[in-house]
Amino acid sequence: MDKGYVSADLLKKLGNSYYFNADYVEAAEVYKRLVENYPSDVDPKYYFRYAQTLKTLGEYKNSKAAMGKFIEATSNDVRATTFSGEKDYLEEIKKNSGRYDIGAFEYNSPYSEFAPSFYKEGIIFSSDRDTGNFARYRHTWNSKDFLDLYKVNVDSSSLNSVTKLGDKLNTRLHESTSISTKDGNTIYFTRNNYKEGNYVKDENGVIRLKIFKATLFDGVWTNTVELPFNSDSYSVAHPALSPDEKILYFASDMPGTLGESDIFKVSIDGDGGFGTPVSLGKTINTEARETFPFVTSEDVLYFASDGHPGLGGLDIFATKIADAKLDGAIVNVGESVNSNMDDFTFIFDEESRKGYFASNRSGGQGADDIYTFIENTPLVLECVQEISGTVRDKVTNDILVGATIKVIDENNVDILSTITDSEGNYSLSLDCFQGNFVRALTQGYVPSEEYLEKSDSKPKIIDFYLERDTVTAGFGDDLAKLLQLSTIYFDFDKYNIRKDSEVEVEKVIAAMEKYPSLKIKVNSHTDSKGKDSYNLMLSQKRAEATINYMIANGITADRLEKEGFGETKLINQCSNGSNCTAAEHELNRRSEFIILE
Repeated sequence: MDKGYVSADLLKKLGNSYYFNADYVEAAEVYKRLVENYPSDVDPKYYFRYAQTLKTLGEYKNSKAAMGKFIEATSNDVRATTFSGEKDYLEEIKKNSGRYDIGAFEYNSPYSEFAPSFYKEGIIFSSDRDTGNFARYRHTWNSKDFLDLYKVNVDSSSLNSVTKLGDKLNTRLHESTSISTKDGNTIYFTRNNYKEGNYVKDENGVIRLKIFKATLFDGVWTNTVELPFNSDSYSVAHPALSPDEKILYFASDMPGTLGESDIFKVSIDGDGGFGTPVSLGKTINTEARETFPFVTSEDVLYFASDGHPGLGGLDIFATKIADAKLDGAIVNVGESVNSNMDDFTFIFDEESRKGYFASNRSGGQGADDIYTFIENTPLVLECVQEISGTVRDKVTNDILVGATIKVIDENNVDILSTITDSEGNYSLSLDCFQGNFVRALTQGYVPSEEYLEKSDSKPKIIDFYLERDTVTAGFGDDLAKLLQLSTIYFDFDKYNIRKDSEVEVEKVIAAMEKYPSLKIKVNSHTDSKGKDSYNLMLSQKRAEATINYMIANGITADRLEKEGFGETKLINQCSNGSNCTAAEHELNRRSEFIILE
């Protein structure tokens, strides 16, 4: 590019080189040239990466614009759905910020330190600090030593000093993220693809990552073996254990991965074998990077991602996965753990409320540094909203006992249900971190439903009024009530049917067409305003106008009768001389369609 040879393909590759090495300033410049000069050649993922780099630089307005382009260019991407569903993700992140006291890890060096893991009374971490290796064991790209595993405050030999975890584990290639069992006798860790003293490349010349397992015997790590679901053609890395140590979580780009890397889990059998890896699904994984999982004693999964709405680079997110629930809210843990750079390898002890994470933010000693933290305020991972209400018949207002209330998520999956009690009441507790459909249904009625958006935990009352799915009618019933007709209005001192009332009369006509034996009588009523004799005449003309309209639209005259009652059958106290409101008088101006046969 410096020589003036520029193409879309060149900009994509150069931008990716900067992006995946966390040089976001340079990545932003290259991606900007790509999207501005070659818009027709830009895949949606480059708009996403451009938005991420701008976010890292604090250019949130421009980042949002780039993310808008990404959303326009894709319809089924998890990241687009998540981003467009967040009303204001920066405000949401702000709510979770300020809960941590951050400190420096006293054992950082001018080199890289990351991937802390709890072990005995101390921690294990990964570093490329100078270990005295010969130059031939240094990385040819950057002339730095390969990563090894170190320990501190683990035993008497490592108190207040950093020592290698053991020559049996560290090789001349990379070792990084690790997790150990509670008894300290088994460790899972990440290593480059390494067999019989030599590294192994895939068909593209890439040395992949694998998870290895080792056991402690007489103070020495032995029996180092790779896990059976590793592969020479894709990476498996960054192990984490469930509280009962029966599930291993990890990151991989194995077939079926949604993005650059996804988080998977695999069962650990009683005999030490393993089941089949399973993805944690689309709620947790996106088309970007999800990696570095860690699971606490209370089944909270922490992980790093640049696919969920964050501050830039990799951010730390959390979600509750108790009882194998993998569709809970994904929550950004907020500042100051998260920054506009890469923040990752987060571990947390829920009893002491202390933990560690790594970041390449400015102000550190090396390329990556480990930070300590204390959590002062717990992260809110669950939003419980109490809803309650009553279910009634829409026409009669009778309570409906035993009606079912279902809660259905946005994927049309039934979450929970209950039934109304002897007074027609119900109550439920919902997850208000997600949208929910609340549906009322019972035999003989048309179901009714209300959608609840993501909200706070404020209680909500939802009353349902259900319509019958069939109408049971008899002599003397008012078809207007059974069909739930709106008021049939006439202009003042007029008796021709207004245009906005025709649709209501058409409903009656439709019922009579469906049931040819149905005969009705149209009763018309007025309020008490005006002279009694005039109101009687006016009501009769209105009743006549109604049946004439019905006859003109195909109903035979022998099925219709009419009568005007004027103000003789008021339904309230608004008789002559009363001091009633306009709304109270309006109740008396009504039409009835009384069933005769």
